[in-house]
Amino acid sequence: MATRATIRFATRKEGVSFSEHPEKWHAQFYRHWDGYPEGLGIEIAESFVNYSKLTNWEVEALDIVHGDIEYLYYVWQCHGKSEPWISIFELTLNEQLERSDKCIFVGTPDMLLKKYAPEQIETEEFLQTKYE
Repeated sequence: MATRATIRFATRKEGVSFSEHPEKWHAQFYRHWDGYPEGLGIEIAESFVNYSKLTNWEVEALDIVHGDIEYLYYVWQCHGKSEPWISIFELTLNEQLERSDKCIFVGTPDMLLKKYAPEQIETEEFLQTKYE
């Protein structure tokens, strides 16, 4: 079964919490499978840390809302601030089929890797790539 996710890119602004949904975002993508943090989350983090390429993303119009996604990611960026921040929301349906969400992660790509791929962070290869 597929684990669907939406990825949105938003601008970092003073006073806006990373654990809340922003009013606006500038780009939106859809991922049909492996949208969980240990899959897609790690891929997003690695794209910033190791410049890994991302695959299997579908570009979407900004106002499309999928009713079947399980995770919603925000990548927060700002000119003049080199390190992005990432928020991950887990979306669920209750017995009355009402959708709710919970922010399960807020942090930098390094922090995401430490949480969801700690064995990868411990490797000497990662440390050399990150700090060369």
